Amino acid sequence: MAKDRATPGSQTSLREANRARIVSAVQQRGSITQVELAGATGLSAATISNIVKELTGAGVLHTSPTSRSGRRAQEVTLARNLGLVAGVHFGERSLRVALADVTLRVVAEQRLPLPPEHRADAGLDQVAMLVEEMLESLGTGPSEVLALGVGVPAPVDVVTGQVSAAGILRGWDGTVVPDVLEQRLGVRVVVDNDANLGALAEVRLGVARGLTHVAYLRVSHGVGLGLVLDGRVYHGRSGGAGELGHLVVNPDGPPCRCGNRGCLETSVGAAELLGRLRPTHGHLTLRDVVTRAQEGDQACRDVVADAGRQLGEAAATVCTLLDPQMVVVGGDLALAGEILLEPLRDVLDAKTVPSTAGPVAVEMSMLGAQAEVRGALVLALDTYDIGAPRLLGAGS
Repeated sequence: MAKDRATPGSQTSLREANRARIVSAVQQRGSITQVELAGATGLSAATISNIVKELTGAGVLHTSPTSRSGRRAQEVTLARNLGLVAGVHFGERSLRVALADVTLRVVAEQRLPLPPEHRADAGLDQVAMLVEEMLESLGTGPSEVLALGVGVPAPVDVVTGQVSAAGILRGWDGTVVPDVLEQRLGVRVVVDNDANLGALAEVRLGVARGLTHVAYLRVSHGVGLGLVLDGRVYHGRSGGAGELGHLVVNPDGPPCRCGNRGCLETSVGAAELLGRLRPTHGHLTLRDVVTRAQEGDQACRDVVADAGRQLGEAAATVCTLLDPQMVVVGGDLALAGEILLEPLRDVLDAKTVPSTAGPVAVEMSMLGAQAEVRGALVLALDTYDIGAPRLLGAGS
């Protein structure tokens, strides 16, 4: 009995699926050789070659000669002329906005200070105006923006884009961020917690590149945790996963902004650290503490090291539960480097179960202050289907 032949429709669908796999792999890696594409997609070298040639002709991909391990190869990237993505990070005290092409090369960036309890309406209006001004300076407009990613220091329901926890980011409770920015700019907007975006950026572009199980600990005015598990950001039920700063470590401790008492943030957040130093050092910023610690100020070193030990205790709980390959530490306090990381590692190693894989690696963020806004750019790029608009109706 003769085998059933695939219909033209099924062949077309298969080819479209193969195109999508190739574009997605390039999107995920940033740059990749055709040989590596075969490994990443499971497609044959001939199929890879044909589709890459087709997508290059369609203006979706770009190829250039390179060498890997002494051998010539064809490097494949997304074509830069596909458009722009925008990224926004609302920090506790500052706002960062970046524009990048689809290779995630930043082409414009702005940073502005924010008042301590900035409100959503004013902040989002400021973002819309800033994005429009930055686009105008590049000689383009919102129609060239494929998507805009936003990071905020609070739990976010990523399905709706709504800030999903009350009290953690005052003035933002219940705000549906896309409703505001999409109406103002006319582009697709996606939102996530800023620590999640820091984790995403470090896995895709930074010190944890290529790893699939990573915990990103963001320590600044507050404490946040972003989790990448099995290669994907983990959000939980409504975006509340990873709120490590609101883990109660001392039930009799001081009140926390979340409504509980004795949360980790009340022990290692900026307010507590600066308060401990105020009697002897006067009014400092967190950056001042880091700088003085690096310059040898013993009181500042002691405060930073003690924060490292307490963060090590919390990180040990995370590692015992989730067994990540790496803990990446970012945020303003991470700039203290080994003054913070060494005691953190010591406590983490002492409080976790020994493994044949060795101790969990603890590394300082490679992307530093840009981690969260770069994660917002990655989120925007991942949201947009690069191949679909130009491949619509393409032949098999």
